[in-house]
Amino acid sequence: MDLKNVYFVIGTSYAGKSTIVKNLAKKHNGIALEENYHDVKLPELDSKLFPNLTYTRDLQDWREFIRRTPDEYVTWINNVQKECEIVELEILEELLSKPESYNKKIFVDTNISIETLHKISDADHVLVMLSDPEIGINRFFDRPDSEKQFLYKLMLEEPNPKAALDNYREILTRICSKENYKMLEDSGFKVIYRDEMRTQEETVIIAEELLNIKN
Repeated sequence: MDLKNVYFVIGTSYAGKSTIVKNLAKKHNGIALEENYHDVKLPELDSKLFPNLTYTRDLQDWREFIRRTPDEYVTWINNVQKECEIVELEILEELLSKPESYNKKIFVDTNISIETLHKISDADHVLVMLSDPEIGINRFFDRPDSEKQFLYKLMLEEPNPKAALDNYREILTRICSKENYKMLEDSGFKVIYRDEMRTQEETVIIAEELLNIKN
């Protein structure tokens, strides 16, 4: 694939990945592949080939989801990322083959791994966005999106709500670990750190400078 017009954004929760992808695409009349853009392929995926991605699609009882141990959950998340990478690259390849994508800048909120990004892209086309790991742990259920509120409601309905919430907090602590933060920070790609005093417009300008994006 010719990825000269493709810009990838990776990083931690609550760092602004989705927002920067949307804002850059809007400013540069580009294309935004937003968070979980692989979901468009989810209905057609073979569960034998993508058992982790299709796990929630085929789930009959969501209480099973919230009752998993932290070890089970983290293993699932890591395997989901590997499967996402395959699907996301397929979607990107399809998009790049379309005439309407020619000469358009494409901004991607991606699950593609650091290792793969080093193989297919370069430092001028990958941006890392980081927030303090504690934010992802402590503010996970603050977001109003329906999925998080649905999970939160299920935990409150458990026989021992506190134990259910504590279990999920441990899951978040594993996912939002300082080790994962450090791995992203030391990835070799340029980094933007979350700053709540900075406007979205200011963050766009910083991203453009780091990625050498010109109008």
